[in-house]
Amino acid sequence: MQFSNSNTVSDILLLGFQNLQSFRIPFFLLLLIIFCVTVCGNLLIILVVSSSRSLHSPMYFFLTQLSSMDIFLSTTIVPNMLPIVFYEGSSVSFTGCLIQFYLFSTSETLESLLLTVMSYDRYQAICHPLHYTSMMTPTFCVKAVLLCWVMMFAAILALSTTMSYLWFCGPNVIDHFFCDLDPILELSCSDTFFMKIEDMILAVPFALCPFTVIMVSYAFIIIAILKIPSVTGRQKTFSTCSSHLTVVSLYYGSLLSIYLFPNMENIKKIFSLFYTVITPLLNPIIYSLSNRDIKEEFKKLKSKTLSALLMR
Repeated sequence: MQFSNSNTVSDILLLGFQNLQSFRIPFFLLLLIIFCVTVCGNLLIILVVSSSRSLHSPMYFFLTQLSSMDIFLSTTIVPNMLPIVFYEGSSVSFTGCLIQFYLFSTSETLESLLLTVMSYDRYQAICHPLHYTSMMTPTFCVKAVLLCWVMMFAAILALSTTMSYLWFCGPNVIDHFFCDLDPILELSCSDTFFMKIEDMILAVPFALCPFTVIMVSYAFIIIAILKIPSVTGRQKTFSTCSSHLTVVSLYYGSLLSIYLFPNMENIKKIFSLFYTVITPLLNPIIYSLSNRDIKEEFKKLKSKTLSALLMR
């Protein structure tokens, strides 16, 4: 991607969380621990699903894709965030800032689309169980994920093309812990009106429509569950989608909260911290704690690993 040669901004100063004072080192260590647990937890989910034949189903296939995106998101944000927290502000190259923004946009777009596909999978499983295997075939699942990637690339291409025509002449200070769209646009000396309009237009197919599809899917799911005569049957059926519903609530809850406090930077940072750092940590925990199949397969994998180590 070519950017204007007249850009005078070469380095960006990310302020991060100011005035941490004595909490700076503990916060740094906490972020480091969260990052390690996030990566290991999501890798464990991928390993357990991949190594177990009983988990080779559409729901768990999409779960591995979601775990991959959580690793990607966490790796995009946290390693760059650590020096910002440690030094209470850190510089990054202008190109590096744009790359982080594109990678962050990629992960967020794909996560939103994957959560939508996963809600459709739960809708088919609960509302049309007799046709589930014929609808959610391996070919369909792969095509659905590929479509998510194609849509994501189209969105990033549109944003990057428009961004390439902007002129960045300063200032070079961003009061945030990562390079998001709005803080980057504040550095531009060009008219960013069309860029903001484009962002709003892209929010329709990549945020509003997925959220609507998820809500409609769960409306039908709830109706189908309420028609089940026994309480045990309703609880058992709901348990198959409770993990996904919790993850969706965390993701969209923190994302929507940012727009409720548009002029409160500290509040926005906290909610941004939640959906970029905390949510990728919680996702594998939610699925592993509330999913009996994953817990059983994890125990089997642990036993096989211990047996293999003892035989050596």
